[in-house]
Order: sequence, then structure tokens, then C-alpha cells
Amino acid sequence: MIPDQVPKEDVFHGSDDLKKEAHISSFEKYKELYTKSVVNPDDFWGDIAKDFFWKTKHKGQFLQYNFDVTRGKIFIKCMEGASTNICYNLLDRNVHERNLGDKVAFYWEGNEPGDELKVTYRELLHRVCQFANVLKSQGVKKGDRVSIYMPMVVELVVAMLACARIGAVHSIVFAGFSAESLCERIMDSQCSLLITADGFYRGDKLISLKLLADEALQKCREKGFPVEKCIVLKHLSKETEDTPLGSQSPPAKRSCPDLQVPWNPEVDLCWHALLRGASNDCDPVWCESEDPLFILYTSGSTGKPKGVLHTISGYMLYTAATFKFVFDYQPDDIYWCTADIGWITGHSYITYGPLAYGATSVLFEGLPTYPDVSRMWEIVDKYHVTKFYTAPTAIRLLMKYGSEPVQKYKRDSLKILGTVGEPINPEAWHWYYSVVGEKRCPIVDTFWQTENGGHMLTPLPAATPMKPGSATFPFFGVVPAILNESGEELEGPSEGYLVFKQAWPGMMRTVYGNYSRFETTYFKKFPGYYVTGDGCRRDKDGYYWITGRIDDMLNVSGHLLSTAEVESALVEHEAIAEAAVVGRPHPVKGESLYCFVTLRDGATYNQTLEAELKKQVREKIGAIATPDYIQNAPGLPKTRSGKIMRRVLRKIACNERDLGDTSTLADSSVVEQLFQNRCFTTV
Repeated sequence: MIPDQVPKEDVFHGSDDLKKEAHISSFEKYKELYTKSVVNPDDFWGDIAKDFFWKTKHKGQFLQYNFDVTRGKIFIKCMEGASTNICYNLLDRNVHERNLGDKVAFYWEGNEPGDELKVTYRELLHRVCQFANVLKSQGVKKGDRVSIYMPMVVELVVAMLACARIGAVHSIVFAGFSAESLCERIMDSQCSLLITADGFYRGDKLISLKLLADEALQKCREKGFPVEKCIVLKHLSKETEDTPLGSQSPPAKRSCPDLQVPWNPEVDLCWHALLRGASNDCDPVWCESEDPLFILYTSGSTGKPKGVLHTISGYMLYTAATFKFVFDYQPDDIYWCTADIGWITGHSYITYGPLAYGATSVLFEGLPTYPDVSRMWEIVDKYHVTKFYTAPTAIRLLMKYGSEPVQKYKRDSLKILGTVGEPINPEAWHWYYSVVGEKRCPIVDTFWQTENGGHMLTPLPAATPMKPGSATFPFFGVVPAILNESGEELEGPSEGYLVFKQAWPGMMRTVYGNYSRFETTYFKKFPGYYVTGDGCRRDKDGYYWITGRIDDMLNVSGHLLSTAEVESALVEHEAIAEAAVVGRPHPVKGESLYCFVTLRDGATYNQTLEAELKKQVREKIGAIATPDYIQNAPGLPKTRSGKIMRRVLRKIACNERDLGDTSTLADSSVVEQLFQNRCFTTV
């Protein structure tokens, strides 16, 4: 329920100047549009759809769905009968209909200061058409899955939009994931082709991406799924004389003596060689609204990642609308989302949302602390960024260095600040608001998930009074509820399970290749509702506060990790009999991984074993999952039925002695032993 009045204490407001140009300038206007969006969604979303091109129009009801497993199959359909092409809407429409061909689509800022490039909408369209023709020449057609494993370069955007142009389904794998993780995702989505790069720098660390890609493809072959073709971008390799002008980002400004780029002529194809002679004219393939657009993997509580499937029309409308209203996009904005395109934030708010409205964005390859901790603010001033979107993890990291590195730069172009990935703690919110935004930039603290496609709970910068740490109110078309363990809706101030009561256009349609998992994960616990897996509190003023994951998931630096997946990686080591992983609060990352391991008979716990375990997790999942703490646990607290009591382990990890009811423990003596053996420093 949206309150009639918002309290005056403990809230912050957008400036009067911001309200003058805002799409939604008051809380009253927000309430009016919100009511329309939930009572008459066909009209609300139909108005949004008028901004885009449709080859054929939809028939019947705009949005159809069933959330109740007791009434039949779960389904969501948006604009059934309509056909379009999302790449056409992002590029051709902006170039040919809106006369934005000469407008900059992306300012690319490389890892190293001075590595830079700008790409206009016309240039981006030509490059996408060229690469779409390359994909077609390799036999890729509508419905085929293509895996993309690349750094943050313009070619990553080119590759994903080229797939969309010909109706192929892209599956982007974050370039920080391991070869094992890449292999698993290629096989699960049955990708016919891999697109990667030779390597890239993350700060001063060289990532030999081609070696990881080769290892992943070898694992695929060993498991009976050979991938026939791999297209390789030469990002760090020396540019050859016959490389087409403008076909790649400029080579990084450092030598790469350690870069290894093995080449298998039977599989590997050079991106630049393939582009030579490729036409920059490629007709779009017209797709049905519910045709798949992309698969993106997110961690699952069972340990096996879920291939979240998004479809074309609903996702396009939702990402476009959320971008326009949440960031209050204006045509002269310079927008910067610091996420990686390997995550849903990069899909929705670097590529699809901003390009849908012809925005100019910054695309950043590097780290916020390289070569110094002022890098982000230097970039803000360099490109006169007006709308800035980053993660609480980055804010907490930069807070450690104080205000001086921020205040070296003007930042006077900034108008709106945003956060994403996890709830932002009030201390970080105040620092972001006061130091970075100088108390003049509202903060849009956005809650959403890979499965949602776009923002679900969020302030609107000129309309919503902000409470530090609160995601505030639902976006248009979103109807949240809070349930207790019995599935009863709670009214007024309350805390429980966050669910959504009706469909929105941008939500996922299924888990790729596993529809039963889709139903079980999101709809069976509380029939009639979409279950987020997050806990939520609603205060007396109607504001929503996300309290964290309810299932066995951890949010580390804004990245969702499955405890089961980390545990599986640990027990694959021959010395480990059993493992349990819980979260422990971390001042920068939000949560850190605290791992309890029980050794097999005859094994010895020492620093060598610790290093091997860290390495094993890193190789199986990726660096983001590296354990922060590993504790030798001769025994684990279990119930008499053998279930590990992770609630108790979380208390031990945090050194909290108030354990609550432990009467179901089979052996309570193990608890005191674990307290005495706690880790006090990171491994």
C-alpha cells in the first residue's frame, strides 16, 4: 500500500531544480501513475510500447499470467502476437527515425588511463550489422545459443546485439568466472559457438582469458559436448596492419609479455579476420514477443546455477521504462553504470535500457581503485557524468580512503546517484549522499534480481522522499506483499517473506531447460505469488526494507553465491569429508564466506591445505567465491536427523553466544569446540 502522506522526519528529497525537468515530479504523480499501472496495466504498458517499433501488433490482453500452481501451469506472456526486433529498436530506430546517428552511444574508458574510444550510434549499428553477418557466416541462426566470455569492451556490446539482430540467444558469462563455470554454462545452454578475447587487465592483474576459454572447451569435449567454433577478439594482442579501421577498441597501453594466446586453427577464428569483407548491412530478423532474448545464469540454492531466460518485448519495455523513470533520463545526460555486462545490471542498465532511449553511456573496463582511488571521480569529471549507478560494495571500499580522493574532482555535473546489488547500509548512504553528491543528488537505492529484468522496489529521484537504507516503494506494475511462514499476507508494519502478487513485463519466463525448477523455486512455496527468496520489513510509513536472503544464499560484493556450490567445491578435495559455508558480515563486501571443513581420517589441517582449498574454490567457481575464512571443524552442529544447523554456525562465525534453542542438537559439545577454534584473521 502506498501511504497518503510521507513523514517529514528522517527523509531526504530531490531538489526543486530536479523536479522542474523530471518525468515524475511529485509523490502524488507517482501514486497516480502507480495506481494506473496496477489497476489498468494494459493501458499503462501500452503507452510505453508506443515509443517502440512493432512489425506486427499484439492481439488481445497486453499481459497474461498465472502465478498459482494449484490452478495450472505457471506462465507469463506479454504482447502475444506482436513481432519486433530489439536491436532494431535500440539502433536503427535511433539512427534513422530519431536522427541520433552522430550521437555518442558509448565513451569507452579502458583499464589504463588514456585508453579511450567513443562510438556513435551509427558506428555501433554498422559494427553490429557486420558481426551479425559474421555470425550468420558461421551458421548461427534464430534460436541458436551463443556463449560470450569477454571483458568490458565495446565488442561485448556488439556481440550481444548482433545475436539479438539475427534472433540468436546470447548467454554471457562474467569474465571473472572460472573455466569450470564457463564449461557448465556452455553445456547447460547447449551453446553452438563461443566468443571470447585474448586477455585483459583487471587493475594490474593480467587475465589470460583465452587460456581459460580453451580449458573450458576442453572440459566440454571431455564431457561429450564439443563446441566447434570459438571467435577470439585480439584485445591485448598487437594490432595487425590489415585489421579493419575501427574494428576493435585500441590496444591497452602496456606491454603483455606474459599473455599466452594458444591457437587451434580447427576451432579458433580471429574476430578481425572475420570482419574483413563483412557487409555492414544486415536486415533484422523479426521475432515474436515471447521469443527468447538471452539466458543469464544466477546461483541456485541447490548449487547448480539457474539459466534465467528472458524474452524480447516484455524485457525491452521494462528495462526501457525503469531506465527512463528511475534515472529520470533526459536527452543531454551522460550516464554511467559501473557494473559488468556479465551480470544482469550490465545487461539491463548498460546495454538494453540506455540504448532504448538513445542515451550516451560510459563503458568502463577498469577498477575503482586503479591506478588510484580517485579513478571513478576522475572519469565523472572527464565525461561530465550526470547519472551514476554503482554498488554499495564500491562505496564502502572508497569510504575507507576518506573524502579527500573524492574532493580532488569537481563532480558538479552529477545530478542523480544510484545503488544496486544489495541493500546499502545507512552509513554508506550518508557518505555517498554527503561526500560524493554534496547533498544535492538524490540516491535511487534499487532492489531487483536477475529474474526480475529490472528495478522492482526503488525511489524515483524527484518524487520519492528517501530514507537511507530503504528501497522505498514499488516501481510501476509491481505489487509487493509480505508473507509469514504460513503464507498469510501481513498488513502494516511487518517483517517476513517478500513476494510479488502480479506479473510485470520484464520478469523471467523459465529456467532454461528446467521448467519444473522454475515452478518449484519461485511459485510452489506460496501458490499465487512470485517468491523472491528475500526477507523484507515494511515500516509504519509503508517503506520497504530488504533484510537479506532467506534461503542458503550469500550476497558477496553484490554477487549472489550459493553456499551449496561453495561447499561442493570444498568437499571435492581429497582431504575434506564435509563442509558447511555461512556468511559473516564484512565492512566492504557486505558478506564474507566463512567455511567450516571436517577432515577425512589421516588428513592434517595446515596452511598448505588452506591454500589448496582456496585455489580449488577459485578454479571451480571463480575469484569472487574465494573463502575469506576457513575453520577446521572436527565436528559440525547437527540435529538428531543429521541436518547441519547453519543458524548455529552463523552465530559461531560472528562470535555470538546467544544461540537460541539448541535442544535438537545431537551433540552440543561440538559447539563450544568450534567457538574456541574460531578464525580471527582471513586465510
